[in-house]
Amino acid sequence: MSALGLRRALLAVVIVCSLRSSGAAERSRTGEFDVRPGGLVHTHSETLGDHSCIFTYASQGGTNERWHMSVGISEDKKLFSCSIWRPQGKSYLFFTQFKAEVTNAKIEFANGFSEGAVDGRSDIPLEENEYVVSENTVTHKNGLFKSELSKLIIVARSGHDEL
Repeated sequence: MSALGLRRALLAVVIVCSLRSSGAAERSRTGEFDVRPGGLVHTHSETLGDHSCIFTYASQGGTNERWHMSVGISEDKKLFSCSIWRPQGKSYLFFTQFKAEVTNAKIEFANGFSEGAVDGRSDIPLEENEYVVSENTVTHKNGLFKSELSKLIIVARSGHDEL
């Protein structure tokens, strides 16, 4: 990972952690949802103020898995974050596609992981060629995505400044 990539990753972690701290309840929200296999396209979203995070996916194999989605807005309302993850760290589902989209914000940093950190293990990032980051979406890359997804982190800059 480049120095710039590392700085962005650290920024994302600091933002996500600060949004979860006490006293920030009005600036963050976490919802639970089931990721369902069967090959059909499903969507889950969370909204906070003017911003939304929308996760669309299709997966195969196994049974439903309980996942979480956290959204947060910085105190100055300039940064919006969205984290989507399986608390157990690793998904055993085979993802045929995924897309995470943020509204009213432009993505500054995004990272996907095939396995999330739990029980002393570290995050295992997806290879950079497995997904594409655009202005407001993170999407699997056809033919290169290895179908393993356990966590996505997005940090975006608000699309407007309040006066």
